[in-house]
Amino acid sequence: MDEFERLEQIVAEAKGDYMKWKGGNKAAGTRVRKSMQDIKAQAQVIREKVLEARDGSETGTEKKE
Repeated sequence: MDEFERLEQIVAEAKGDYMKWKGGNKAAGTRVRKSMQDIKAQAQVIREKVLEARDGSETGTEKKE
């Protein structure tokens, strides 16, 4: 699965809990907060991939100086 598709999947999975939280379910709020952390982490993965591509490094182990 592509990194961006994974991000979309996490957001889609979080939507149900978000709606439950909006309805007053406090336990769903905890799950929403966890999902937001997962979204943040996945966004960072994508950000790193974009930077690697920009710098011409496909593996991410090389650094331009």
